[in-house]
Amino acid sequence: MKAEILAIGTEILLGDIVNTNSQYIAKRLADLGILVYHQSVVGDNPERLLEAYRLAFSRVDLVITSGGLGPTKDDLTKEIAFEYFGKQSVVDKASLKIIEKYFEDSGRTMGESNKKQAYFPVDAVILPNNNGTAPGCIIEENKKIIALLPGPPWEMKPMFEEAVVPYLQKFAQGVLVSKVLRVIGVGESTAAEMIEDILDNQTNPTVAPYAKAGEMTFRITAKANTQEEGIRLMKPMEDEIRSRLGSNIYGEGNETLESVLGEMLVNKRLTISTAESCTGGMVAATIINYPGISKAFVEGAVTYTNEAKIKRLGVKKETLDKYGAVSSEVAAEMAQGIADTSGTNIGISTTGTAGPDGGSEEKPVGLVYVGLCINGEVKTKRLKFSGNRQNIRERATMQLLDWVRRELL
Repeated sequence: MKAEILAIGTEILLGDIVNTNSQYIAKRLADLGILVYHQSVVGDNPERLLEAYRLAFSRVDLVITSGGLGPTKDDLTKEIAFEYFGKQSVVDKASLKIIEKYFEDSGRTMGESNKKQAYFPVDAVILPNNNGTAPGCIIEENKKIIALLPGPPWEMKPMFEEAVVPYLQKFAQGVLVSKVLRVIGVGESTAAEMIEDILDNQTNPTVAPYAKAGEMTFRITAKANTQEEGIRLMKPMEDEIRSRLGSNIYGEGNETLESVLGEMLVNKRLTISTAESCTGGMVAATIINYPGISKAFVEGAVTYTNEAKIKRLGVKKETLDKYGAVSSEVAAEMAQGIADTSGTNIGISTTGTAGPDGGSEEKPVGLVYVGLCINGEVKTKRLKFSGNRQNIRERATMQLLDWVRRELL
């Protein structure tokens, strides 16, 4: 079965909201072995919406929409779908009662316009909404299927899982099983070259590289009859990729760098503290994203000025005068100072020029020094980044945390 996902809403076209619904639906359809060939976005315009339906059904069997099921006049997803299929709608009393009860339970008066959300063709499969006022529905006609879902993700996702997935199970043709390997420390082109022969000769399973800010991923996907068979098909390819990229693979699936590092710190019973200048607390904030990090993370200090570095961390004035704040010497004393004063096994530091101003020929914007003190042994690294201020800070944070991870392997 081939499918198209149609996101409806002028606010998506204008960039006012991010279209996360299509991403979610596409992944879940892949899990069911249903191939998504197209994704589209259309505004709240009846002519363009009808045109979008016509185009979608000219090339696929299944269309899943999200958005446009509200009570206002510009919420036309249902009405135009009924028009496309030549269906008349009538009030569904059960749906109307649920909507009325929703308002009653919330202590609000239901507006007359909300009644429009309870209108459906008599042969439609109505999808209850347990998290809002807009029911969805499925219409199947002449081997064409449309599933109309609400726009808010907290309404769409439960409805999809509770009602749409069971309905689509009968159309599932095997499964697509995927696994994501997360890579840091090598660029996309370098990583791709390391497995070039695999990429050139792939059949089933397949592997695809994706670049992200500061890291990249390899998605391995197998088409199989069952989940278990898919996992078996993927394993030899995964093992080969892991053998080639080694410690550059830091995690898999939805793991983050901070979750991997946090788990290492907790399991090894190590404590850590941070001293930051150019990253302004981003390193500490990233580390504490990991639940349970309180067993390892002790303290974070943002020492932005030279005076703060001297007073809080014990950085020598002579070091600052001789080498400047942006230097490996200062990064070393910052890492040592935070470890000593916090009493932690590990102290890490950042000092640099994030821009857009403040750089020089000798110390340009994007130059960052990071320091690492583990049980009294101090090391530093010189890093150089391009991009805007935020990008430089984010990449410096990731590079530093990855350095700590590699040291602890």
